[in-house]
Amino acid sequence: MSTARALSLRPATPADADLIASIHSTSWQATYRGLLPDAFLDGEVTRERAAYWQVRLNAPGAERRNVVIAEIAGKPIGFACVERQPDSQWGVLLDNLHALPGHQGIGVGKLLMRAVVDWARAQGESQIYLYVLEGNTPAIGFYERQGWQFVGAEPDHMGGVDITALRYVLRLESAAGTGGR
Repeated sequence: MSTARALSLRPATPADADLIASIHSTSWQATYRGLLPDAFLDGEVTRERAAYWQVRLNAPGAERRNVVIAEIAGKPIGFACVERQPDSQWGVLLDNLHALPGHQGIGVGKLLMRAVVDWARAQGESQIYLYVLEGNTPAIGFYERQGWQFVGAEPDHMGGVDITALRYVLRLESAAGTGGR
């Protein structure tokens, strides 16, 4: 499969904040249409994500997080951010995993997931958790196919509306090979 061979990962740096924000907001605009208000997705989300990633990538504690960018033939098409959470009962937080529309289904998510799992294991962690927006059925399906298990739901607020965030966990000790399928 030539597409898979052309996929690569590189570590993100603070200089990538605008790039990551662009991928993030583009992903939200495509994925959350119908789940979050159009006014938020068409306006505020781009500015909000740009400010968020400028702060996040320049914040202290970089040793607790790993942000990687997926590229195909040198073109950025996705990213993942995973972070160790002090005192978390759930393990390491997979805070973001996004592939641009048009590049989903070619192995980007699996490659990013493998990097996340490898990093968490290298940190000595035994579990990863994430939150996915209720109604985001493509993401839910992807995570469940990778071995993630639903463990609860929490109310949250996003884009000016109340939402439900579904919590999923991946136990690493029983996850051998899940990132590579």
